Amino acid sequence: MIVGVPRETKPDEYRVGMLPVGVEELTQAGHRVLVEHSAGMGSGIPDEQYAIHGAEIVATPDAIWQQAELVVKVKEPLEPEWPLMRAGQMVFTYFHFAADEQLTRQVLQTGITALAYETLRGQKGDLPCLTPMSEVAGRMSIQEGAKFLERPQEGRGILLGGVPGVPPAHILVLGGGIVGKNAARIAAGFQADVVIVDINVDRLRHLEDIMPANVNTLFSDRHNIREQLALADLVIGAVLIPGARAPRLVSEADLAAMKPGAVIVDVSIDQGGTFETSRPTTHAQPTYIVDDVVHYCVTNMPGAVGRTSTYALCNVTFPYAFRLANQGLQAACQSDPGLAAAVNMHAGRVTNQAVAETFAIDFQKFG
Repeated sequence: MIVGVPRETKPDEYRVGMLPVGVEELTQAGHRVLVEHSAGMGSGIPDEQYAIHGAEIVATPDAIWQQAELVVKVKEPLEPEWPLMRAGQMVFTYFHFAADEQLTRQVLQTGITALAYETLRGQKGDLPCLTPMSEVAGRMSIQEGAKFLERPQEGRGILLGGVPGVPPAHILVLGGGIVGKNAARIAAGFQADVVIVDINVDRLRHLEDIMPANVNTLFSDRHNIREQLALADLVIGAVLIPGARAPRLVSEADLAAMKPGAVIVDVSIDQGGTFETSRPTTHAQPTYIVDDVVHYCVTNMPGAVGRTSTYALCNVTFPYAFRLANQGLQAACQSDPGLAAAVNMHAGRVTNQAVAETFAIDFQKFG
């Protein structure tokens, strides 16, 4: 099989879809691997590293899309890439269709098989391809939140851990999943005052057991959220419904209860955002202000730490890419129902029910 690894085109995206070791394993198994020139530079991987392990370095993305039967990426294809995709081609990447109707309908028209990292299921029903980037984003959310709480960044001028005689920042984490757990753990390390809210009481019990004393838990309901918003210096949006749009837990009217200069970091923005006032931003222009509240809504947060993120991501995605190359789509999905769950589109049909329901598109089960 011909496997293609294009350079990412999303602004300030420094990750790459495959490591040189992956190229070596594929070529030794008899496959061809095409890597676009400079695809790995943002992660500190020069073309030479790919070439010495068997990759063919190509000058343009057109060469990747025209030849590759399986394209392995990191982020969703952007508009210039849509015309390059062709029917029958497999594209393995993060798609987050439920957050973008135009992307959904345009990719559907290409006839590709869209395998989405974010809906691929592990043997325990987990989301193995989403987990490492959720860990990175959760940890980064506190790093970025701390920066934008500084007064020169139009924040409240709050030091997360405070100092003797001055209280620490109060941090509200909406969602106790992978992102929320990692955010809370890093915030606790800064000695901030942290509250995690979630609707899963068993999850809250687990978090209560493993978190330090400066992290508390609350059941997620409207009253608790509104009370915590009034206290919060920093709010982390960390809610996920696999494949579907993130629920909006904070309305625009709720911002009136927040402190001027408070910061929102909406990690859920890839899936549409947890806050009504959230809209996608970039690393180049990461924030905007609504009702005196600083909003940080970068859609590819882990892309800023490309080397860490690339290695963490490829550690979990490559075995699936290798299986697709060796076995083909049908056989690979028959042998692994979790991989079949990654198929969001196939042959011009939406095969993920959450995506179909989001945009009122006919659903057809894959397989």
